[in-house]
Amino acid sequence: MTITAVLEAKPFFLVSIAVLLGLMVGSFLNVVIHRLPLMLEREWRRQCAELRGEALPPAERFNLVMPRSHCPACGKTIGALENIPIVSWFVLRGRCSSCGAPISPRYPLVEGLTGLISGYCAWRFGLTLAGVGALIFCWALIALAFIDLDAQLLPDDITLPLLWLGLLLNVADSFTDLRSAVVGAAAGYLALWSVFWLFKLLTGKEGMGHGDFKLLAAIGAWLGWQQLPVVILLASAVGAVVGVCLIAILGRDRSLPIPFGPYLAGGGLVALFWGHGLTQAYLGLL
Repeated sequence: MTITAVLEAKPFFLVSIAVLLGLMVGSFLNVVIHRLPLMLEREWRRQCAELRGEALPPAERFNLVMPRSHCPACGKTIGALENIPIVSWFVLRGRCSSCGAPISPRYPLVEGLTGLISGYCAWRFGLTLAGVGALIFCWALIALAFIDLDAQLLPDDITLPLLWLGLLLNVADSFTDLRSAVVGAAAGYLALWSVFWLFKLLTGKEGMGHGDFKLLAAIGAWLGWQQLPVVILLASAVGAVVGVCLIAILGRDRSLPIPFGPYLAGGGLVALFWGHGLTQAYLGLL
């Protein structure tokens, strides 16, 4: 019996492997979440300096691989035993082993969330093309959500490849038919683009970033136009409740922008797993 046959016959093993893989990917996503905005900022500064005819001072190599992960407070390189997903954070009690600086609980949160969602993807879709695609889709949404929370940025480096990959996978009808995927990509972009310009014409202010358009377009490319109402309604409702709570309870300045990407990403995850059921339930009520 082949390994593929064993995994298909014993879903527990497939889910367990997916959870372990998700934990490791979650550790890498923490790197992406922290470093990708910094990499983009460095690139923008370089481009601005070139336009001004200036020469930037030489800087150390900085990407998703180099330099090695280290404590931002004391610079100590993080060893392999200190980089075990979730476990290391609890063993270290959330502090650097060298200087005692606190380590954000976001790191085990991202790792645990990625592991749980990966396991559910494996259980839901199995060892199929759709299962592999669902993993990639979820990992990308997790990275985008936390990057937007940190930097209020939805990088094209993730949203655009995600959009095209969704269209390619739906050539094989992985999540929806290709026609629905193409219409979903266009409708997702144009829906928020229209809201952006309507709000700007009425108020003279920009209500959201262009990255939100591209993220919803990517979700439409993966799940089809039929799931866009679910995503938009969930994202808008949850975002509105959270925004009101931040202003009314925590006293947040209402003029400060609230990132919309995490709510779109959450809506995309819900639509991936339960969107069809929610849509059918709603139509049943009507």
